[in-house]
Amino acid sequence: MEIPVMSNILHKNDENAAELNTMLTTRGIFTVNLMGSPGCGKTSLLEQTVSLLKNELTLAVIEGDLYTSKDADRIAGAGTPVVQINTGGGCHLDAFMVKAALTKLDLAAVDILIIENVGNLVCPAEFNVGEHAKVVVFSVTEGEDKPLKYPLVFRQSEAIILNKTDLLPYTSFNMDAAIDDIKGLNPQASLLQTSCRTGDGLPAWIEWLKAGAARTRRQANMIQGVKCD
Repeated sequence: MEIPVMSNILHKNDENAAELNTMLTTRGIFTVNLMGSPGCGKTSLLEQTVSLLKNELTLAVIEGDLYTSKDADRIAGAGTPVVQINTGGGCHLDAFMVKAALTKLDLAAVDILIIENVGNLVCPAEFNVGEHAKVVVFSVTEGEDKPLKYPLVFRQSEAIILNKTDLLPYTSFNMDAAIDDIKGLNPQASLLQTSCRTGDGLPAWIEWLKAGAARTRRQANMIQGVKCD
């Protein structure tokens, strides 16, 4: 009895997500669904992203968490528009939540929207939120077994970020094994190795975002051109 209910929930969510995606594409806003375990470094990555892109593109952030606004406060402190969503115990964001949050942002001034999902490697991968790309952050402190334990999020992500590489000397993390497993699950994904503490690998992440933003702007221009005709 639970399967039809879950299927209906996902179907309704996907309908709303598709509408959001169309709206965001039309506005030329490249939208990323940023996922990962608690403590993997998602918010630290966002802080660095804001700093590195502030003179080129305008970012906005939607922060998803069970409780508190601690992460949103950090992003706001970096000077970026941010909206907090507290799920009150829910393990993921959905398209309905994101749609409501978007009403609190000045979308006309946004080039890139990053949605930091609730810390979780399972549920967030099942719910589209209108994004153009899913990205998963995976810390070397988590162990190289995680891609095979939680394959869906790695299969669905267009970019996979191996974070906290500065800690590699202090862990038993097997980088070669992790990369082999990730490539086996998703050979098309962009695989980036980063350290928010040292800055290593961050330029490649920034270039990935800029390429996505440029692609979305081209799509928006094409849509607007069709409308003008």
